[in-house]
Amino acid sequence: MCPLTRVVGKRGGPITHRSLDRNQALIPCHEPVAPNNSSCWERFNRGSYTTTLTANDQGNRTTPSCVAFSPASAGSERLIGEAAKNQATLNPRRTIFDVKRLIGKKFDDPEVRNDLKYLPYPVVERDGKPCVELEVNGEMKTFTPEEISAMVLGKMKETADSYLGKQVTNAVVTVPAYFNDSQRQATKDAGTIAGLNVVRIINEPTAAALAYGAKLDSKRKVNILVYDLGGGTFDVSVLKIDDGVFQVLATGGDTHLGGGDFDQRVMDYFVDLIKRKYNKNISEDRKALGKLRRECERVKRVLSSQTQARVEIDSLTEGMDLLEPLTRPLTRARFEDLNSDLFEKTLEVVMTTLVDAKVRKEQIDEIVLVGGSTRIPRVREMLKKAFDGKEPSKGINADEAVAYGAAVQGAMLSSDQDGVILSDVTPLSLGVAVSGVLMSVVIPRNTVIPAEFTSDQYFTGHDHQTVVNIMVYQGERALVKDCFFLGKF
Repeated sequence: MCPLTRVVGKRGGPITHRSLDRNQALIPCHEPVAPNNSSCWERFNRGSYTTTLTANDQGNRTTPSCVAFSPASAGSERLIGEAAKNQATLNPRRTIFDVKRLIGKKFDDPEVRNDLKYLPYPVVERDGKPCVELEVNGEMKTFTPEEISAMVLGKMKETADSYLGKQVTNAVVTVPAYFNDSQRQATKDAGTIAGLNVVRIINEPTAAALAYGAKLDSKRKVNILVYDLGGGTFDVSVLKIDDGVFQVLATGGDTHLGGGDFDQRVMDYFVDLIKRKYNKNISEDRKALGKLRRECERVKRVLSSQTQARVEIDSLTEGMDLLEPLTRPLTRARFEDLNSDLFEKTLEVVMTTLVDAKVRKEQIDEIVLVGGSTRIPRVREMLKKAFDGKEPSKGINADEAVAYGAAVQGAMLSSDQDGVILSDVTPLSLGVAVSGVLMSVVIPRNTVIPAEFTSDQYFTGHDHQTVVNIMVYQGERALVKDCFFLGKF
């Protein structure tokens, strides 16, 4: 399943030069909605230039990014976090996760259409968007992905407001580096719906680099590679840090690759096993699949520290318990084999990004791991081998690095973190349509932003033409129909 966005915010009025409280600033961090991903909020301590990750009302440092509505018989109560996740197996059609794979996308997007096969809750089309449709208090209601994400953000804001005794208003939002413009705007809209003023959006690997760089000797010059493998997305960025200047050299990724895909491979394996050995087809049984999904996620986590784990589920489906002797252990080797192509896919992105950055792997000083899926032993072994034995850095917490870095960014915006300069790049190419169908790249991906471009290679299609429509697109495909339309002028 997936991480979605992380959000960091500062309390008080609009951000101006030192307009915030000098002692601390709230940093709520959010990853929209997936049961195995989490949200947290953090405050920046201005006096010591440190951050403090604060526990939620359950005493946990992170909160599951999950939203549910209890059955109508129970009053359709809205549940968020642990309360939502804990009842997911009994209430799969009304428990919402993986919204990051829907947010900012069209209903007819091929990836969305494929995801719908695995989501237990109903998704319908509204104005071209994929929306969640549920009965709430006796009425059918439709929720956009932004609204679902805003529910989690609102919960985090409520917790933060209560802790500090005052309102949190401004926010810095971090998103996967490979999010397109529509996904970024939709994420920003979710913050607005939650009552937050989103003042800046930055890429998650960049935030992680800020977290890592904050712990460095300010005069040290290093090249770092950030490998961010979360629940639903994968990003990699190559950065150069030199005397307080953070320069992103290149970024790459896949917005449809993460821990949820690893879980799904294990689920498919057991669905097939149950069908072959016990003549039971559970592929359409939402409740059984919900139970299996949660158990597969648990087993995946266990396999990060043990070489085998047993999948065991009471009352998987009517007349069947998946218990000994019916079940069998899942070994770490089998798990790695089921997902080997996905692991290799991330490595291919890493190597492509190094080429784009014009940096050899021998020139990488540190490998920074971000996201819970980087705890998978095979991922660490693969990276170590690819970089000729270099061990990934253990200097930052994989779950909290982005929140920490976003806190640093918040301090930079309020002028409380002097001497730090951040330079980012555009992750996807920007171009215009020529001949109505072809994508002509104007600003290539990984161009330092802000950027401008002048060219005399474009001309009208007819003599004496006085008007032209410039259609602007974002993406890497040769045909504009396969790229994201930004607008026209």
